[in-house]
Amino acid sequence: MTELTNLGIKAIRDGVAKGDFTAREVAEGFNAAVAEASALNTFIVATPDHALAAADATDAKRAKGEELGAMGGVPIGMKDLFATKGVQTTAASHILEGFTPHYESTVSSNLWAAGAGMLGKLNLDQFAMGSSNETSFFGNVSSPWRKEGTNAAMSPGGSSGGSSSAVAARIAPAATGTDTGGSIRQPAAFTGICGIKPTYGRCSRWGVVAFASSLDQAGPMARSVEDCAIMLGAMAGFDPKDSTSLKVDVPNWEAALSADLKGKKVGIPREYRMEGTDQAILDSWEQGKAWLKDAGAEIVDVSLPHTKYALPAYYIIAPAEASSNLARYDGVRYGLRDLPDGAGLQDMYAETRAAGFGDEVKRRILIGTYVLSAGFYDAYYNQAQKIRALVAQDFENAWAECDLILAPTTPTASFPLGSLDADPLTMYLNDVFAVPASLAGLPAMSVPAMLNSDGLPLGLQLVGKAYDEQTVLNAGLAIQQRAGFDHAPEKWW
Repeated sequence: MTELTNLGIKAIRDGVAKGDFTAREVAEGFNAAVAEASALNTFIVATPDHALAAADATDAKRAKGEELGAMGGVPIGMKDLFATKGVQTTAASHILEGFTPHYESTVSSNLWAAGAGMLGKLNLDQFAMGSSNETSFFGNVSSPWRKEGTNAAMSPGGSSGGSSSAVAARIAPAATGTDTGGSIRQPAAFTGICGIKPTYGRCSRWGVVAFASSLDQAGPMARSVEDCAIMLGAMAGFDPKDSTSLKVDVPNWEAALSADLKGKKVGIPREYRMEGTDQAILDSWEQGKAWLKDAGAEIVDVSLPHTKYALPAYYIIAPAEASSNLARYDGVRYGLRDLPDGAGLQDMYAETRAAGFGDEVKRRILIGTYVLSAGFYDAYYNQAQKIRALVAQDFENAWAECDLILAPTTPTASFPLGSLDADPLTMYLNDVFAVPASLAGLPAMSVPAMLNSDGLPLGLQLVGKAYDEQTVLNAGLAIQQRAGFDHAPEKWW
């Protein structure tokens, strides 16, 4: 079964449909791979029975000559931020440990309806707060990649580090991720896979544990642009249960994929050439320009003048929304309850939240509560929202000159786990290139470009106009074809 675990979504779906192998054989192969990869700590809960049941349903449909669905026969990993009926959903936090929803998120429902099965719930930074996957209550996730010459455990990125690690390690052909300020794109870049954050509202947030409601957006993570296009098509769609859901048709992104960029203009934002960016990242950016030019695109310089204010604005807006969203975890209705003998209601709130939340979550709740408090709301939160509007306007102005933007995904390659523990500000800088597109609600994708001199993957980011995922995917395909990135981590787990 080893060869089956090297296949992606399209190859599995088409192979099952043609009868080259059964969906059960695929599920069994990936279930075994998950069981063997405990050293990566990618899964909080494995669900082999779910994967097998979905596989058997697909095989039964094929035997009857019925349509198998866009994800027919494909087992995936589900980030443990999506509610899954009857399966523990924790957001990688102690405060939700043991919580088993009686309902299914819209995104996971859409994927099951399309024929996918679930290998398990993937580890992440607690409540999606982190850039290294070191804040999970259930332990750090390790990247399958190693820096040449060392055995140091490397970060898979965050918050979707379990998703990126599982896909890169070939223990899942694809996985769901969520992106608030880069949490799909940054881990994708760190592990040499593809990941796309669609336009805000493309994928329903209903049943997804909330971090920052005006920023959170689900998306697919896979090893190819084609697979991302297929999976995004299965995930997306209008949902009346989500007031921020876009009531627009879902295009057939897979069918419209084309690496021909003739007539397209690609903008290069001059403000993204930032101090502290690795030279290898800048070199890969130059190579990306050449690849897109070779695909027929015209390369033009553009300006996004408020870029330097985007990250500070994000780290006011996102914690503010988090402090509001996380107020619901109080020990009253569900999850952890810490009630010492003789304690009152206020004591229960305090003890439960102190025991249930990790340090990074507490830090962001405190920041968010502070910027929303009387006397500081106008000075911080309102000012940050004004900056957000200016960042969005920068992109609107740029669209007069180009059709999409090419930039680095991250300022550096992956780093060893534990190396940035003492400096949260340096950790936050991992999102410096990803945050602007999130603030503007635009579709953005990371595509692997090359390995650096340490043998670690580097990613390139593509940002498109609202609703125009197709151009982003097409440009990603053009890079994918020219980069020929087929590197895989050497198995050590």
